[in-house]
Amino acid sequence: MSVHSTRAMAERAVDLCVALLYEEPSAESVARVLRAHGERAVAEGEPAEDAGDSRAEVMPVEGVRAEGVRAEGVRAEVARAEVVRADDVAAMREAAGRLVEVLAAPGTDAAAGLLNRILAETARPPRLTSHGGASPWHVHVDAHDDVPWAEWFLASSAMALAVLLADHQRVPGGLCASAGCRRPYLDLGGGSPRRFCGTRCATRERVAAHRARA
Repeated sequence: MSVHSTRAMAERAVDLCVALLYEEPSAESVARVLRAHGERAVAEGEPAEDAGDSRAEVMPVEGVRAEGVRAEGVRAEVARAEVVRADDVAAMREAAGRLVEVLAAPGTDAAAGLLNRILAETARPPRLTSHGGASPWHVHVDAHDDVPWAEWFLASSAMALAVLLADHQRVPGGLCASAGCRRPYLDLGGGSPRRFCGTRCATRERVAAHRARA
């Protein structure tokens, strides 16, 4: 599945929401999730080899989110290395909170209203980009390729969730019904709506219900 498909963008949104709101978020942990979904992301000051790159440490370039300086021998060159900073994480947490509200909406109308509000505030006219030839052509609805991480995250995620809502005519996810979890999940199945984020929570709740009846 392409990392730029609608489903892939929605899965990335959910994974980022979990990392940002339900775990201990840091620039490093967020960068790891982004890399797992095909993004060129490193935490500020993170050695490039920790990000799966054998070259030198990636450091931010003043005023440019998506640039880094890598030393190769006695030469230094500018290369694309999208740097995640602490202030990016704080802003992305706010964006994640709004996306979780969509997944927790009680019905399609409520979710659509929340998505319309986000898109009205953040989305720009659709445009095609290949990030300077670094990726296949795909659609963005943010202002340009170097917008802050939070703006990109909120706009692209809202677009993906809106398309899925329209395709399936249902809220494209939910929050885990397990009281000790409540993590978001994506739900694109054609049958009954999901209730749990995964088999572990589903099994735990079934066991608890069985014991309560015994």
